[in-house]
Amino acid sequence: MTKHTTRFTLTRRAFGAVAALSLMLPFAGSAYAQSTMKLASATINDVQHEWQKEFQKEVESRVGTALKVEIYPASQLGAIPRMSEGVLLGTIEAFTTPTSFVTNVDPRFQAFDVPGLFKDADEVDAVIHDKDFRDYMETLFLDKGVRIIGAIFNSPTQILTREPVTTLDGFKGLKVRTFASPLQMEPMAALGVNPTPLALSEVTPQLQAGGIDGMLAGIPILTAFKFYDTAKHVTNINMNQIVSVTLVNEAWFQSQPEEVRTAIIEAGRAAEKTVFPWGVENVERAEKAWLGNGGEIHTLPDDQQAELQATFARVADEVIAGQPAVIEVKGRIVAKLEEVRSK
Repeated sequence: MTKHTTRFTLTRRAFGAVAALSLMLPFAGSAYAQSTMKLASATINDVQHEWQKEFQKEVESRVGTALKVEIYPASQLGAIPRMSEGVLLGTIEAFTTPTSFVTNVDPRFQAFDVPGLFKDADEVDAVIHDKDFRDYMETLFLDKGVRIIGAIFNSPTQILTREPVTTLDGFKGLKVRTFASPLQMEPMAALGVNPTPLALSEVTPQLQAGGIDGMLAGIPILTAFKFYDTAKHVTNINMNQIVSVTLVNEAWFQSQPEEVRTAIIEAGRAAEKTVFPWGVENVERAEKAWLGNGGEIHTLPDDQQAELQATFARVADEVIAGQPAVIEVKGRIVAKLEEVRSK
């Protein structure tokens, strides 16, 4: 073989290697560009979990494997305070939770928890999915480093107890697990209850041991976690309509390519619209399942229910008095509700 032939052979081999590398580069680039979003929650088989699954599908349909969404329900990434801390620090990219559990992040979340604010699920839907209000809601907490990418009707707040409660006097002296929110703790204290914030994972052993007498929750959670095996009684206090949100760490969000950021926002809003009717029907399914598994649902006499609601409203006003930022957000909600109710 001549020197010229050798040089030609090497050149041809080099060209082939470059060509092979160029074919591999798009795949290598995609692998390098892929990002992972850990999406956490404390619950499972409920509307929060359903939103997460829909969000995962919506993201994949938009950007394929550019963003890998991993779902961790049932407190797999820690108790609620740890998950809340995680999304603030960025160790968890996103966290789905009732607003009551993040009032320590920002007291303005209390505005969504005011007892009696929303009459029913349809009013929640009309407000939080109104485009203008939803835009406002998404960026409301950016100053705390989190963005809302999902807003969901969850369920009405009821009370689970080991013994039946059918009158207002029945609440007195009970030790009840509440969300760590003043708008749950203070109204219950006004009824003579000892409010006790606890992680969801701690509730069953505490109920079994007699450490607590009951808990505040939506009935889909009570059914999903089979609380009817521990405490059979639910009193329909209809304290408030629980709103759940999915928070994403803003620094992580901004580090993503524009295409991924757009997909996250679009996927979150598409998922919340899809799961709204699912969530409403899930409350009905949960009530049937509760009764079907030996649980009981009680109501207060009409006059006592009216007194209960009046107490809740009075205490709520007292709790947020002197908190202009909370009152401002509540005012935006009330203005939208008045607009909806006038139609």
